[in-house]
Amino acid sequence: MVASVLYSLPFAVQPLAASFSRVDRKLLDASALLGASRPRSFFRVILPLSMPGLVTALVLSFAHTLGEFGVVLMVGGNIPGVTRTISIAIYDDVQALAYTDAGWTALVLLVVSFVVLSFVYAINRRVWTLWPAK
Repeated sequence: MVASVLYSLPFAVQPLAASFSRVDRKLLDASALLGASRPRSFFRVILPLSMPGLVTALVLSFAHTLGEFGVVLMVGGNIPGVTRTISIAIYDDVQALAYTDAGWTALVLLVVSFVVLSFVYAINRRVWTLWPAK
């Protein structure tokens, strides 16, 4: 799990950094002038305004980890019921020459990935239409 998180971390950093950089500095200054501490400003100002980036980072990392193959196989092995992911199931089916099963499993992975990425796109589109950028 730790290896998967570390491997997927770059997919989370870019949306988070972009989202945090979009927060208006004037809002942070106003928060400081009103006596809020840095942690309170983070949780009350930065985090709510950066929620689309946070959701994007979480979902992209999840989608990347879902299809991950190499790290799971090298670090976790292929223990049925413990470390077996969908990508390893496809690999096992291909090794067993069960191409039909591998194809169906790959189709499931494709559909799940499409749904996840469509969800991210819909969430980001909805948020920006409610709060248009100035």
